[in-house]
Amino acid sequence: MSSENLVPSHSQEGNLSKENRHLAKFVPDVWGDTFLAPPPQLDLDDITRSEYQELKEQVRRMLVTNMDDNPSQKLDLIDAVQRLGVAYHFHKEIEDALQIIYLHNHTQIDDDLYTTAVRFRLLREHGFHVDSETFNKFKDEEGDFKKSLISDVKGMLQLYEAAHFQLHGEIILEEALFFTNFHLKLAETKVDYPLSTEIADALNRPLRKSLPRLVARSFISIYQGYGTHDPNLLKFAKLDFKIVQHLHKKELYELNRWWRGLDVPVNFPFTRDRFVECYFWILGVYFEPHYTVGRNFTTKVIALISILDDIYDAYGTYEELEIFTKAIHRWDINCIDQLPDCMKVWYREVLNVYKDMGNLMSKEGKTYRVQFAIDAMKRQSQVYCVEAKWFHEKYVPTMEEYMSIALMSSAYPNLTIASLVGMEDNITKDTFIWTFNVPKMLKASSTICRLMDDVVTHRFEQERGHVSSAVECYMKQYGTSMQVAYDEFFKQVKDAWKDINEGFLKPTVVPTSALNRILNFTKVIDLFYTGESAYDTAGDSAKTSIIAVLIDSVPI
Repeated sequence: MSSENLVPSHSQEGNLSKENRHLAKFVPDVWGDTFLAPPPQLDLDDITRSEYQELKEQVRRMLVTNMDDNPSQKLDLIDAVQRLGVAYHFHKEIEDALQIIYLHNHTQIDDDLYTTAVRFRLLREHGFHVDSETFNKFKDEEGDFKKSLISDVKGMLQLYEAAHFQLHGEIILEEALFFTNFHLKLAETKVDYPLSTEIADALNRPLRKSLPRLVARSFISIYQGYGTHDPNLLKFAKLDFKIVQHLHKKELYELNRWWRGLDVPVNFPFTRDRFVECYFWILGVYFEPHYTVGRNFTTKVIALISILDDIYDAYGTYEELEIFTKAIHRWDINCIDQLPDCMKVWYREVLNVYKDMGNLMSKEGKTYRVQFAIDAMKRQSQVYCVEAKWFHEKYVPTMEEYMSIALMSSAYPNLTIASLVGMEDNITKDTFIWTFNVPKMLKASSTICRLMDDVVTHRFEQERGHVSSAVECYMKQYGTSMQVAYDEFFKQVKDAWKDINEGFLKPTVVPTSALNRILNFTKVIDLFYTGESAYDTAGDSAKTSIIAVLIDSVPI
């Protein structure tokens, strides 16, 4: 963002120019009235709804049908069901089928590259312990991948996808990634549609890092392009996407009314007005219809955190922020009078949002969940205050000092707790305790969030005045160039993904559904902060993704 954008607007100058505030003029909301009207009624007649249920049962029957004579066919079916975005209907059927495939895994020694790679990816994705050495059979006597594999483009594509599920020390998957990445780039322009599009999608973002809704939106067209597709599965996926998309539009409309009620341009003129992006962020974390309650709560939480972040970074004086932090820690409406106006509005609203969720959870005997979320928000304000103190004192911390605070200020520990509040009964108090203590997997996700964010935003933030980012801290501590810092952080991000992959191996400490929230939060960061700060600047990756998932319809 250019330096002229750092000048406050006239309305901000009138109120704030006499104060010691480090304001940024963010790009305004780009969506206008797009989501302000309620979506039209879903045009599904009774016959279509009945057909939808029948198609669903047909897919279920396919998943439970014995395919011992052609196990690769079952793998392809599971893969398609997942990528088409309808696997949430068939959790048990998929898990049971993969259990059988896993038990027979050692007998599949003669399978081709495509089948071996798909099986490896699906099994590891679902936490089964499969050995990456299975790919040794595709190497030559010199220990390199066989040149004959280059002509097997579909097999290479699947090996590329499988390689992103690597754990620490799996050198063979590092080699596979290098090999396939190089040759797929060469093959992309030489193969026909839809394989060319599938390769382009994978090279842009592999399945392991891709949001489920974006995968489904793209794969529906790719799957249809292959002559081998199952017409019933395809039709079911299209209908399901349409139904779920309509639900999301309704949710966004209702939530947008809440956001408009906050009157952000007037009450928080210094903040990023990114409510649609906030909703999409949480939609990326869980899209399934049965998570509506959780999605609504967590969307409000991320929106409030976004404002809170800007209050600490772009508005409040250090003296105000100290008072504000103490008020949040007390969590009492009686603290409100001592706060500046914008902080009063935020404080009143955060108490209301958590109180409403508490009332809802009390009916289910789960009020402890909201208390964990409140404690996470208190912790959020405390780490923001530490960063404000560093900035106020012009202190550049060591990397160790910085990361101990910055992992929390990334907001991912807070948001992960919030996302669990509205989930199913198997998310227990132990799950909340585990998450609140920021275990290895959540630390990995927060590391990816923090480092990717800092790499793409630190220049803009330092121009307007901001606490030192990881980049400045690393450069000062080690006396390196900016590029050396970037290279180190990209290595740490890569290692953190391996930690996430390890966290899914069975037996897991907490339900896999909780781990999926951590994984999907990480996927959103990869989307929004690869090469740009799409959230801060309302960038292209955010806009095109929102259009694909929430605006463009899938032709039935």
